[in-house]
Formats: sequence, C-alpha cells, structure tokens
Amino acid sequence: MIPKIGHINFLNVSPLNYGYQNTAHDLQIVYGVPTFLNGELKAGRIDISNISSIEFARQSDELLILPKICVRADVDVTSIILVSRKPIEQIRDDKIILTSKSATAQRLLKIILHDSYDAAPNYETRTVTVENLVDEDATAALLIGDDALYVYLHRPKNFYVYDLGKEWHKLTGRQMVYALWSVRKNFVAENPELFKSTYEKILRAFEFGMEHKADAIKSVLDKKPFTFNELDKYLGGVIKWDLTLEALEALKLYYKKAYALKLIDVEPDLKFAE
Repeated sequence: MIPKIGHINFLNVSPLNYGYQNTAHDLQIVYGVPTFLNGELKAGRIDISNISSIEFARQSDELLILPKICVRADVDVTSIILVSRKPIEQIRDDKIILTSKSATAQRLLKIILHDSYDAAPNYETRTVTVENLVDEDATAALLIGDDALYVYLHRPKNFYVYDLGKEWHKLTGRQMVYALWSVRKNFVAENPELFKSTYEKILRAFEFGMEHKADAIKSVLDKKPFTFNELDKYLGGVIKWDLTLEALEALKLYYKKAYALKLIDVEPDLKFAE
C-alpha cells in the first residue's frame, strides 16, 4: 500500500515540496489548493495532508494532528491580505469578495472585521486574481498564497493593503497557525507502522528542504515572479514551520473566536497522532 499525501503547493511550503522531490519518491503526492485537499481528506481519497487550520475543527472527529509541523507566522504573514478601496476602519456592511482557496483565511478575516472593527460586511465567494483584485461592485477582496504575496510586495495604486497576520496580532497579541498536517484516524488505526514510516518520511523531506533552502528557492524562480531575496526572507523568516506550544495556544484562541461567531460548530480538542 502506498499512502496518498496531500500537498498544498504554495510557496510557503516550497522547502517541503523540494524535499518530496528529492527524498520521498515512494510517496504518492496529491497537489491542490487548501479547500480541494480539505475535501479530499474528508472523503478519504487521501490519507495525510497539510490542510487549513479551520478544517481540523470541522473534521476533528475523523482526524489527528501530526506533531512538530505547521505553517505559522509570528506577526505579518504577507501572503494573506485584504485589498480594499477604503480604510479598513471604514468598512461596515460593504461587499467583500472572498477567495475560494482557503477556509482558514475566510474565517480569520470575519473574526478580525467583527472583533476589531465592529463591521458586518456582506461576503461573497468568487475568483480573485492579481489582474482583477476587486470587482467593481465590491469594496474589498481577500487574497491568499502566491498571488497575495505578489500584491503585498507590489502594492497596487488606489488600494489599501492589510496583512491579516498583523491584524490578528493587533487583536490578540498572538501568532497565527494557518495550516496543520493531519491524518485520518482510521488510517493510523489500520496501518500503524505504515503511518509511522510515512510521518518520518514527511519530517525527513521537511528537514532536507530546509537544509537546502537556497536550492529550493532557486528551483521555483523561473516559475514565480519573485526574486531570490524576497523568497529567502519569506521562507523561514516570515513563515515558520515548527508547531510550538505557543502556536497551539494561539490556535486554540482562533478556534474559540471562530466558535463564538458560529463560524465552526465545535471548539475541537487538539488530538495528536502518536
């Protein structure tokens, strides 16, 4: 049996992707945006994946968290942003376009606008692109991932740009965990040794990618509109991958606030794979 491993192929995990390419040829990697992999894990079509943090709350009865690894940022995240025609404090019941790529970012924005700015916007999910940041009928749009990082680094004229990691830190004083690695409980129960060896391969791939971060960055430069220095600062500087105790406390607070706004049905217990 070859386990199926989901991989959100954003730049924020490009060291892991480089590690997979060089150390884990016996793993079957399934690539996709967060919302796609969330669904694939729920349907049982993949066994382990990095997923939106909020998705663990929605599937906590079926999932376990893999220890040690996550995607987090202490303050600024630079790749989850709100692009707005007006200052954020002036947003009230405006229409805001949400990217369909990430459930965590959608709920993070709703928490920030409600708790920090007492706003109650009308949200609509549509495609958001660098070429068309905010539709004419909307005030603002949420971007994530590589597109968001590009817009953050190349600020558009006549728009305000807000980093949601910075806004979360202003609200809570905490860092933010954007993605977790999770495994289906039944996969662990039915294949304990296979799970253990697979988890070790994921950690090894991560370690390889971080040890060869410069090579990992160089491998994507011809495909992405960024410089080496921009990605070197982003990876390991802005974005961090160790799942610390402080990160877990921040994650619990995120779940608490999401539950208070009825954005999730339960506050999940953080249960880990052995």
